[in-house]
Amino acid sequence: MKADPRLIVALDEPDLASARALVKTLGDNVSYYKIGLTLLAQGGLVLCEELAAQGKQIFQDWKLHDIGAQVEGAARAASSGACDLLTVHAEPQVMTAAIKGRHPKTKVIGVTVLTSLTQADLDAMGYGVPLADLVLKRVDQAVECGMDGVVSSPHEAALIRARVPKDFLIVTPGVRPVGASVDDQQRIATPEDAFRNGASHVVVGRPITRVADPVAATQAILAAIQNV
Repeated sequence: MKADPRLIVALDEPDLASARALVKTLGDNVSYYKIGLTLLAQGGLVLCEELAAQGKQIFQDWKLHDIGAQVEGAARAASSGACDLLTVHAEPQVMTAAIKGRHPKTKVIGVTVLTSLTQADLDAMGYGVPLADLVLKRVDQAVECGMDGVVSSPHEAALIRARVPKDFLIVTPGVRPVGASVDDQQRIATPEDAFRNGASHVVVGRPITRVADPVAATQAILAAIQNV
């Protein structure tokens, strides 16, 4: 199976050497990588440039969350390099600033509610609203702010797809093939179900990166989603 840009592999390795080794192993099977905070904090922007030079698409998963001026500056800096997709937390001031700062080539998406959080977690944090209601409120605010899309659990993807523009991105982490370990994710689905629910992209990490044969795992996912 050829690489599918709807599949984003989370390059959540402990260091740059491990990340580079995994990219080499996966080769042409993967065309889109997510670079998270662990790598970004240790020179990951250099890795982003290396991957872009190899023809890969780059998702810089900063999850920016700060005062407007800082978010605007950070979005400008991140998108000046190899950055096809950039995350910020889906709060109006943050999203507005990111859209103002980003380079037009970079799409900005808002994190609604982390897929590691449950309703009990939100209650403990003091939100006091149903999880799905909070997600949809943030989706509506993302549309109003001119965002390109959101990050959400595959469980909320269908509700979101029904209320957003056709080209609005819905990027879903917490995706686990049948039989894969749940790990620290709480609101999960298979890749096929995520796309059927309206996702535009799925983010897969450990079910590919922490198995004995990452290439075979990638090929199995590509085969599963080819007709979705």
